[in-house]
Amino acid sequence: MGEKMLMKGNEAIAEAAIQAGCRFFFGYPITPQNQIPEYMSKRLPKMEGGCFLQAESEVAAINMVYGAAGAGARVMTSSSSPGISLKQEGISYIVGAELPCVIVNMVRGGPGLGSIQPAQSDYYQSTRGGGHGDYRMLVLAPSSVQEAVELTQEAFDLADKYRNPVLIMGDGLIGQMMEPVEMPERKERTDLPAKTWAATGWTPDCGRERAIINSLYIDPAVLEKHVNKLYAKYAVMEEQECRWQEEMTEDADYVIVAYGTTARIARSAMRKLREEGIKAGLIRPITLWPFPAAPIAKAAEHAKAFLTVEMSMGQMVDDVKLAVDGKKPVHFFGRTGGIVPTVREIITQVEELAKGGK
Repeated sequence: MGEKMLMKGNEAIAEAAIQAGCRFFFGYPITPQNQIPEYMSKRLPKMEGGCFLQAESEVAAINMVYGAAGAGARVMTSSSSPGISLKQEGISYIVGAELPCVIVNMVRGGPGLGSIQPAQSDYYQSTRGGGHGDYRMLVLAPSSVQEAVELTQEAFDLADKYRNPVLIMGDGLIGQMMEPVEMPERKERTDLPAKTWAATGWTPDCGRERAIINSLYIDPAVLEKHVNKLYAKYAVMEEQECRWQEEMTEDADYVIVAYGTTARIARSAMRKLREEGIKAGLIRPITLWPFPAAPIAKAAEHAKAFLTVEMSMGQMVDDVKLAVDGKKPVHFFGRTGGIVPTVREIITQVEELAKGGK
């Protein structure tokens, strides 16, 4: 690890991307992620081969990402909620063409233009694909600026490993808060596959086949074979990349499930509940897809009930219910519109469950 620095979340993510070898960034301004392109606009032109370009729209930006990724470059874009919605067609094309890239979504309140305050209401969009067709993306949800740095750097390796976009799903708090961070030392991965598929130019005597970047398959049988190939890759992701953090779940009667910024608040509530004599625990998904169903199912063997806490009207709670499989009650508490749940509110929710024996 390097020297500790005080950095805003958005800027730390941008620097982490550069340290991971990102040399191309294409984006369009939208609050609360604007510090990412601002930082990139200053840093990338100073890097050898670096390119920052503010596109004319989110649609243009994601198609520029498609082009750079198709040439084998490490490339990133960032946006927030409505901007990510505009990029969905291009994201589907990128997945279909099996191109690696990193996408950052600093989620804001919605629907519509909503607000610029933090939210987690893009969970469905992020974990169910978001665009058209059958596809998945790895979705990483940091709960601190330091973790955002580490996950951003790893996201580029994961994208190259699987030839698939990786989404960093944060929120306005993660993007705007300042915390001390250390930039991990850059270590070249030697186990990543060579990008022999990249379209980097071709001549008849170059000794290799012409690279074709494409997501169009007119023959239904050929497309079905391609989609099956993608889903075989997703199965490997589910087996190898699922991540979560557990705290005090071994004897917990009440298990709180929360991710990102909300998990930090839930952790404080859990510890205070323990001080009150209520056996509470916490499961924090780090990958939202693949979703960590296994530890939730295990906790359901002894817990009395679950409480899912989100900055939304309830989206991840559906995956928690699937994991619990009806064995125990799954309750929900959320705030929306950019309002953040408080420690006291979460404590009250669990206290009510304990009083009612639910």
